[in-house]
Amino acid sequence: MMVTVPKWLQVFYPSVEWQVKGSNSVYLTFDDGPHPTITPRVLDILDRHRAKATFFCVGDNVRKHPETYRQILNRGHRTGNHTFNHLNGWKSNNKSYFSNIEKASKLIDTDLFRPPYGKIGPLQIKRLKKDYRIIMWTVLTYDFSRDITPESCFENSMEGLKPGSIVVFHDSEKSATNMLYALPLFLKKCDELGLEVKSL
Repeated sequence: MMVTVPKWLQVFYPSVEWQVKGSNSVYLTFDDGPHPTITPRVLDILDRHRAKATFFCVGDNVRKHPETYRQILNRGHRTGNHTFNHLNGWKSNNKSYFSNIEKASKLIDTDLFRPPYGKIGPLQIKRLKKDYRIIMWTVLTYDFSRDITPESCFENSMEGLKPGSIVVFHDSEKSATNMLYALPLFLKKCDELGLEVKSL
């Protein structure tokens, strides 16, 4: 289980953002929402810790839950495009991939994009860089995995954490148990370390 991104992979994809260089803050992100019950719980936890985050939203979920999407923005967080149907760039032809992202952009007004599964090809990167900052991550919590415990999820969130890190959780049903346990502990630990938690 690769929690932190190895240097060779960062070198292989130099034109996407794996971390925020020169920053003293930590950047918290959530993928795959919005979800009508889980996302509001995340927003409440963030409020309690005075933390901000970036939510990489699936366009179809925004279509189904527009009120939840508006809550994210109204409470001072940022959103990013995560395609309309959570497409894998490695398994999609470029035409359908770009079309799906464009469809999501009608609902998600942003200059941030994260490829689902982190899978995106060089030609796709080149095209999307014209309109988006392509955001990857430094720390992947694996909150979606059935093979880890909530305690392990928290440990993952702290592995290799440093100023400038981009951390990934998910506001989705399959991630909820692990994420809702680990997130408050992660934010408390960041407070103790003096790391401000910000949106991108």
